[in-house]
Amino acid sequence: MKARESGFSQETAAAKGGFSERTGRRIEAGEHQPQRGRPHDWRTRKDPLAEVWDSELVPLLQRQPQLQAMTLFEYLQQKYPGKYRQSIMRTLQRRVQQWKATSGPAQSVMFELEHQPGVMGLSDFTKLKQVQVTIAGQPLEHLLYHYRLAYSGWQYVQVIHGGESLVALSEGLQNALAACGGCPQEHRTDSLSAAYRNLGRRTSEDLTQMYQRLCQHYNLRPSRNNRGLAHENGSIESPHGYFKRRLHQALLLRGSFDFDSVAAYQAFIHQVVEQLNRRIQAKFQEEQSYLHPLPNYRYPDYEILSVRVTSRSTITVRCVTYTVPSQLIGLRLSIHLHHDRIVGFVGTQQVVELPRIHVLSSNPLRRSRCVNYRHVIDSLRLKPRAFLHCTWQQELLPDDNYRQLWQEMLTQFDSYTAARLMTEALYIAAKQDKEHAVAMYLADQLGSSTLSLAGLQQQFHLSESVTHPTLAVQQHDLSPYDSLLHHVPQQQPNHSHRDSRLSPQNAQTAPHEQPLARVGASSPIAGLDTRAVLACTVRIRSNATLPSTSATRPQRCPPTPRKRFFQL
Repeated sequence: MKARESGFSQETAAAKGGFSERTGRRIEAGEHQPQRGRPHDWRTRKDPLAEVWDSELVPLLQRQPQLQAMTLFEYLQQKYPGKYRQSIMRTLQRRVQQWKATSGPAQSVMFELEHQPGVMGLSDFTKLKQVQVTIAGQPLEHLLYHYRLAYSGWQYVQVIHGGESLVALSEGLQNALAACGGCPQEHRTDSLSAAYRNLGRRTSEDLTQMYQRLCQHYNLRPSRNNRGLAHENGSIESPHGYFKRRLHQALLLRGSFDFDSVAAYQAFIHQVVEQLNRRIQAKFQEEQSYLHPLPNYRYPDYEILSVRVTSRSTITVRCVTYTVPSQLIGLRLSIHLHHDRIVGFVGTQQVVELPRIHVLSSNPLRRSRCVNYRHVIDSLRLKPRAFLHCTWQQELLPDDNYRQLWQEMLTQFDSYTAARLMTEALYIAAKQDKEHAVAMYLADQLGSSTLSLAGLQQQFHLSESVTHPTLAVQQHDLSPYDSLLHHVPQQQPNHSHRDSRLSPQNAQTAPHEQPLARVGASSPIAGLDTRAVLACTVRIRSNATLPSTSATRPQRCPPTPRKRFFQL
């Protein structure tokens, strides 16, 4: 066309364009594209699904719109073996996509929501599946409680032992509210069985009593998403994945998934959460002014149970047997059951705190034990044979190192001597808090075959640690007792005079009477002989010979009228 506009002939312009003169005339006349503007409604090859699309595949899609092209292709291969090849797979995928876009059912629409500050806080539990976290080499079975403010995105994460219980929800929520410094108007969760009875009623009627009281204490309006529709709780479900990816990357950067304690693992999680919260610090400060103030005290985040301590110094809580200090045998304890610990009270005095053990679902017996040798070591030391046949023998040993030492003791000593050595070692480890040092000493002595009970006690100064006070006893002088034994009684007074003096008519009660049997003084009973009594009751250290009582005994006077005690 440019050559023709420049004045060239039709033949020359066609030659320059590389086509025939006739084609050049058609192009110039506008007849070279007869189908231009017409929809492409014709096929260039035969439809491979013409026989089954309308008759079989469309009815299947209408009945189950979730069917995929791969499923329909496998259906055709099974029904018509060898007829439909893999080459039609792309055609079938395109045809199914077109049918769902034009004739398929309406899909669920995700609406963008606008959250107001201080209105909604969301809670949920999640599990870290990317890695296996261990505590001192032991796998930690746990969940992560995740709380988030919908407006600012501020979040809080806590390690939870056990399942999604109300105790765990109560403690995690209250810690999160305390960390952010206020309460939102609404608390959003999914259909937790600990918080909702899930009877299909309205939210206000379906709440459990304890969860309702918790929300009332913090002036929260409870709400939940529909069961099975996690996307309705998307403001917390989506951040789950983001936070766990960040935590996984931080663990990889740390180079180890093992921690010394659960507290160290929780501190590491707080560091990751703080890095995320720094990004929204300005928005969080804006939302803080809309939060309600916290109440003056926390709501109880534990269950209260009552148990009695058995003669074995144990209690049983939720199918788990725990040992407690032997001083509590026979008492009834009030137990505060937290998600990670058990606290025992006698009255209002806390007497014991134990780590809570959760029975795994894989355990067919649904039973477990938590034994601490420190609770029973005083009795165990006195009864070393009980250690040989105790059902807790392996649990009484602190760790695998002590269990290996016990097996070595059995090979070098008889069973009683080995039990005596092990119970003494556990006693020293408990009383002196030297569990590791005692284990190292036992290993060295067993290696050289020089372990003995006396050497063990001497090594840790056990014999010197128990001291008895020295009592200073001073014997008083016994010489005054000799003067009593050799005393010669005075001449008996005249009977008439004594009778007149002791007659009831003349008897008077003086305010200050002389003491009875006063030595060397005249008294109504001065003639009584006391030497026989003194000879039996007083320890005599003198070499003097006791004179015969018959030779020195005075003549008895005639009996006198018996007086009352207050008249003597």
